[in-house]
Amino acid sequence: MALPKYLKNLDSLIAAIAGFYAVHLYTAYSGIGISPDSIMYASTARNIYEHGSLLTFNGSPLVFFPVFYPFFLSIALFISRVDTVTAAPYINGLLFATVIFTAGYIVSKFKSNSLIYKWLILIALVLSPALLEIYTYLWSETLFILETVLFVLVYRNYMLKHSMKSLLLLSLLVAVSCITRYAGVTLIGAGGLLMLLDDELVIRKKIQHVLIFGFSSISLLVLNLIKNRLSTGLSTGTREPAVTPLSRNLYYAGTVMCDWMGLPNKFYPYAIAIACIILLSLVALLAWRAYNKKMNTTENIVIMFAAFYGIFIPVLASVSRFEPLNSRLLSPMFVCLLIACTSWVPDILSGLQLKKQLVYAIPFVVLMLAFEYSVGATDYQRYDDEGDYGVPGYTDDDWNTSKFITFLKTHKDIYKPGVPKYSDADEAVYFFTGTTATLLPHRYFTNTVAHFYGVKHYYLIWFKNLNNTELIGLKDIQQQHKLTTLYSFPEGAVYEYNADGK
Repeated sequence: MALPKYLKNLDSLIAAIAGFYAVHLYTAYSGIGISPDSIMYASTARNIYEHGSLLTFNGSPLVFFPVFYPFFLSIALFISRVDTVTAAPYINGLLFATVIFTAGYIVSKFKSNSLIYKWLILIALVLSPALLEIYTYLWSETLFILETVLFVLVYRNYMLKHSMKSLLLLSLLVAVSCITRYAGVTLIGAGGLLMLLDDELVIRKKIQHVLIFGFSSISLLVLNLIKNRLSTGLSTGTREPAVTPLSRNLYYAGTVMCDWMGLPNKFYPYAIAIACIILLSLVALLAWRAYNKKMNTTENIVIMFAAFYGIFIPVLASVSRFEPLNSRLLSPMFVCLLIACTSWVPDILSGLQLKKQLVYAIPFVVLMLAFEYSVGATDYQRYDDEGDYGVPGYTDDDWNTSKFITFLKTHKDIYKPGVPKYSDADEAVYFFTGTTATLLPHRYFTNTVAHFYGVKHYYLIWFKNLNNTELIGLKDIQQQHKLTTLYSFPEGAVYEYNADGK
């Protein structure tokens, strides 16, 4: 007997509710996790809401990040009238729930349509330490991950219809994803390749659709970059050439995948091999299906994005400099990678007799349950640790109970008017005091370093526990300027420099 339509995805709805609750559980102690990026997003959202401007907390245009995530947060602020940081646990809980429900719906559209497989995937998503980390912070990945799973659904709709309307809908979604995170260009690449390999499109229509998709999808990003260029003269902010070779980035990617699989650190020496085996296996699977003209399936959309993103990001990190590859940077591929690496199992089992299905299914189920037990133990350990001090970041107890932070909050008038303030964490000054300071210059930009050393009078708000090696340090400054200590605490200090000695 077939289930009624409204009951077919009841399991996905239950898992989605569990995901929403998990976000609430982790953020209940001290709220959402806040990093420097989070403050950039929240302050821009506030400026959009209050002034209609795309300015960050320090008054500069938003350039390093694309515009849509702060715009999304400003819409939530407009609707709820609740401060972004306060509302973030509910926003992220809803986003995470939607990701889980959408992923469950995607799996239900697979050819095999295995209920047990669907349940195993849903449990794995709810328990995923990688996703729980993302959705307990105010980060743009929370929205971008949702856009990647929606991409699978919207591309499936296009694949079934091949209509202009479905193509334009797909292009709009991808265009928005590109101004949510610059890595949204991976959806353009994945979508374009899928169209080129499409079994049902004739060559002429294939070329036409690829061109329409490509130009439409890139349109909003181009406008965003033009806006950035006109505002600051830079398209994506100050970017340095990479200093990490591809082999090292593959190693970082492999260690992340080890963590995602619940493997211990002793597997790290094999991280490059693990990353290459996983990514090349996905490519080989796509090539085999393309050769056999079996490309037009929902599974292939998932596999294509996982493979394209997993290859693109390590390559990009070897060209443009940013932080070492970590779980956060690779997280947009997690949902698709999990499904891509397991979807072939129910496919194969569906072609076997019932007895053989049971024989081969049991090891897979046991392996998945062992994996879920391992990540569940990781989740519990994290909850046990963070239940005492909060999600790491500017809302945890290291900051909330800091005497230095309390001093800065209650002594905003200690600075002489007109004298500039510098800090090794300008976003922290804004977050805790609502006032602004200028970030110390990056040591690699010699012009800005020279300009700073030319300032005759300034205050320095120094946070001792931060260790940003890319900025000039306190010792560097003291070698050039004689600083006067005005106020000192275990966590930080306020200094003054006056070349006139007054």
